Amino acid sequence: MFTDKRFRGLSKADVKNDFVAGITVGVVAIPLGMAFAIASGVKPEYGLYTTIIAGLLVALFGGSRFQIAGPTGAFIPILLAIVLQYGYEDLLIAGFLAGIMLILMSFFKVGNLIKFIPRSVTIGFTSGIAVIIFSGQLENFFGLSGVEKKEYFHQNMLQIITNFPTLNMYSLLIAVTGLLIIIYVPKVFPKIPVLLVALIIPTILSILFFPEKVATIGTAFGGISQSLPSIQIPALTWEKLIYLWQPAFVIAMLGGIESLLSAVVADGMTGKQHRSNRELFGQGLANIVTPFFGGIPATGAIARTATNIKSGAVSPFSGIFQSLFVLFTLLLFAPFASHIPLASMAPILMVVAFNMSEYKSFWHILKLRTGDSLVLVTTFLLTVFVNLTVAVPIGLLLAMLSFIKRISGLVEVENIIPDKFVHNKTQNGVTDYRCPKIASYTVHGPLFFGAADRFETMITRSINKRPALLILKMRHVSLIDITGEANLSALVEDFQNKNGVVLIAELHEEPLKMLKKTGLYNKIGANHFFDHTADAIDYALHLINVSNCSFCSKSGHTTCQVFRKINDKPVQVEANKNT
Repeated sequence: MFTDKRFRGLSKADVKNDFVAGITVGVVAIPLGMAFAIASGVKPEYGLYTTIIAGLLVALFGGSRFQIAGPTGAFIPILLAIVLQYGYEDLLIAGFLAGIMLILMSFFKVGNLIKFIPRSVTIGFTSGIAVIIFSGQLENFFGLSGVEKKEYFHQNMLQIITNFPTLNMYSLLIAVTGLLIIIYVPKVFPKIPVLLVALIIPTILSILFFPEKVATIGTAFGGISQSLPSIQIPALTWEKLIYLWQPAFVIAMLGGIESLLSAVVADGMTGKQHRSNRELFGQGLANIVTPFFGGIPATGAIARTATNIKSGAVSPFSGIFQSLFVLFTLLLFAPFASHIPLASMAPILMVVAFNMSEYKSFWHILKLRTGDSLVLVTTFLLTVFVNLTVAVPIGLLLAMLSFIKRISGLVEVENIIPDKFVHNKTQNGVTDYRCPKIASYTVHGPLFFGAADRFETMITRSINKRPALLILKMRHVSLIDITGEANLSALVEDFQNKNGVVLIAELHEEPLKMLKKTGLYNKIGANHFFDHTADAIDYALHLINVSNCSFCSKSGHTTCQVFRKINDKPVQVEANKNT
């Protein structure tokens, strides 16, 4: 471990700074760990176990100096859905499978690809998750009774509306008190751990003034054990692998995206660089080990990582100290946690949901009214009303289709008239610089499957009379895929079947390699590729048969074949008899 460069060159002062940062983050992580576990449909101590084990392993084996891992709000909808549909035991298996998938992603360097997920997709499902978290806390905020957790958003909202007459005014008072503390205390005392205060003060108030009037962690889940659970191996069967792989994949993808986003945020705040694939490895290892101790899936937590940096963290030791602090707190103070009102946890999660909603970015993308807006809204609505398993793949699919549509529209074919071509007076007296034997075009944009047919169609429609030579200036073609190559090949074959010649000018190295691999390079002919368009034009003029040209064959005209300049000297060029 200590051969890791993240731990090298540390002084005693650095370790001290890491210790202070670790304690600070630990104070924040304790209420969040319990709150996220409760919102996910499991006991609060499972969130603490996750905070301890995942935080420690990611600090030791991850790819960022500052990453703090643990249960996060982004996982709440998918974890709750798994618990409701399959149960807690299968949630552990899904987390274990997700860990394996993350390890595989690190081996296959997927960390370099996750960064390409469109922002409209990430903002869409993040905002959707925020809505689910916020609405999911209405029950505890108002102290409603008789509410049954359902799988879908509209079902849960119907439950809240139906049971709203059971509102508990004591719970509402506790919740409002906690919310006011979270909003206003940081403005007066910015260094106070406000989330912990927002738990302690409402708890004291409920104990002193209206004991047994509000639901608490103790009444809802029983007491919290003062020790880590014994190692238990989930009952993994082939049948469970079949029906849990999909939610496990969503956990892995979501965990990978959030952990790398958190690492990127840390990079921006510190100027350091994380190692994305190693970060995925650390996250994967954490999710493999955590279920053996009853912990739920974990990922990098952006808010806690930012708090870690702002508190003076220097190395991964801060993450280690955070985990040890949470462990010691669990061992010493676990019995007191049973008195915490559920109503005091609700405003914490609501504020977390509001902060993660990225409402400013949401409205900004929405107001653009582009394909990204459609992707955003679709991903958001599917996240809220269906689930992430459906929302993310469809959002990505829509984003890809939108991207292909935009890129295909960038492909343009422009007719160019070289200066060497002879001028020709039209009936209207306008000078026309066109050679009927040669057609020249500049191609702009990538020739890929979304634009290849457009390219061939534009070339075909632009040619009124069948020329003998076709010059394609392809300096602005960045890539050619197999579909683009097939359409270009069809165009070449059509010209060659009519005794025409295709000349390619200024093609970049990568597209040229593609043509060589497919054999189209040889079909066109190595001598028909030119580094400069001027050379291609000179070569084309050599091939023109003057006697067959409708313009050059006319007497009294100075033609391109009679006077051409080579090395600034006029010379006569003998025309090719076959063209």
